[in-house]
Amino acid sequence: MDKKFDERVTIIARNGSTWTEPAVMDGGTSEMLRGDVISGDRYWSREFMQKEWDHMWSRVWHIGARVAELMEPGDYVVHNFMQESVLLVRQDDDSIRAFYNVCPHRGNRLVWGDAGGMKKFSCAYHGWEFSKNGQLQHAPDPENFRKGSPCGKVTLVELKCEVWGGFVWYNMDPEAKSLLEYLDPLPKHFANRELDKMKRIVWRKVDVNCNWKFASDNFNESYHVRIVHPTMGVYVVEDYSGHTFEMYANGHNRALELGQPSSRFITQNDYWESLLKAWKLDPAVYAGCAAEARLALQAQKRKLGPARGHEYMAKLTDDELTDFFHYTAFPNLTITGTPMDGAVHIFRTEPHPTDPEKCTFEYWGLYPEIKGAETIPTVSGPRPWEEAEPEILTYGIDEVGDFIDEDLSVAVNQQKGLHSRGYRDAILSEQEARVRRFHEVLNDYIADRR
Repeated sequence: MDKKFDERVTIIARNGSTWTEPAVMDGGTSEMLRGDVISGDRYWSREFMQKEWDHMWSRVWHIGARVAELMEPGDYVVHNFMQESVLLVRQDDDSIRAFYNVCPHRGNRLVWGDAGGMKKFSCAYHGWEFSKNGQLQHAPDPENFRKGSPCGKVTLVELKCEVWGGFVWYNMDPEAKSLLEYLDPLPKHFANRELDKMKRIVWRKVDVNCNWKFASDNFNESYHVRIVHPTMGVYVVEDYSGHTFEMYANGHNRALELGQPSSRFITQNDYWESLLKAWKLDPAVYAGCAAEARLALQAQKRKLGPARGHEYMAKLTDDELTDFFHYTAFPNLTITGTPMDGAVHIFRTEPHPTDPEKCTFEYWGLYPEIKGAETIPTVSGPRPWEEAEPEILTYGIDEVGDFIDEDLSVAVNQQKGLHSRGYRDAILSEQEARVRRFHEVLNDYIADRR
């Protein structure tokens, strides 16, 4: 067995128990898993939805904003998540702080806009005014309070707030581990890409009639690719034997996918031929030799990339120049580093506030700068290299883009099937072990074992 699977870490549970498990597990086998049942009710039960909120959502790190949205003191972004609303504010000392978006006087929602800039935040009910740092500055009739004026004493309730990857994150659990510790090993694995220097130039949102966990399930396996995405094999190996799967102690997972055509697309592959030609390689030389072409492509990108404006390539490894580094960050993020102009694709799926059979799916396209280019080629067409505004889409009418619509159509149909008495538990192949692992980590949270 690979020695990287030998290291063990200690898990300290919320209920006081402790145990050890491998820091990294082979994600291509279920040997190390318990085999927890993945029942249909966890996708539609309101009782299970409440358990997720009580034990998991209120304790994990959430992305609340882009750092680029909070450039000046007083800039704010509101992130609404289920029944909570969080206010993220840039401070005078250049830090960013997070507060519950509620007036502590009588519980009125404090800020109703999505984003903006303010010197102070005023409650529309009784006129209480709070400074950027959350302290109460003004309240009408301060002399009328039995314990004296509340000004300077009352503050908005603050949450943990940290920054990584160009995003602002918050956590509702005051005892939560640090963001970097929670995300480990993703920050180390994405260090070469310098996410904080990228821009989110594509931002799409769509409401979908399915449970939020469809994304975690779907993007934790590639078993479906040949059926649901029959053309994906033109640029990535589909067969599981060409992938490396890993599962991490924090609940995150990874799949490393070779950026070369699948065996059934080695010939008559227009995409692959045009890619080789674009990097001054003769497709005829590599006919039927995808592995050799991949290595040659790495060398050419290393040689020609920086001079073509792809300066970011100088910091990437050879494999990062051609392959796909696909991560699922527990519980609801998918982060994929790609060789396509250095793009990083992020999917976020958030539950509906009250209906377990609905969710909001978001696609974010992060891209590094290409020096001298007026636009950046993306899966949604050419875009200027600037932070995008959200595009609110309608499922079934608008296209989210690339292969995402194919995944969403499966999710909507699956949501109906999960109600059937004919479904009792997932019958998983070994390459789908990461799906079971996700649900076991979720069960750990619900049982306060994490």
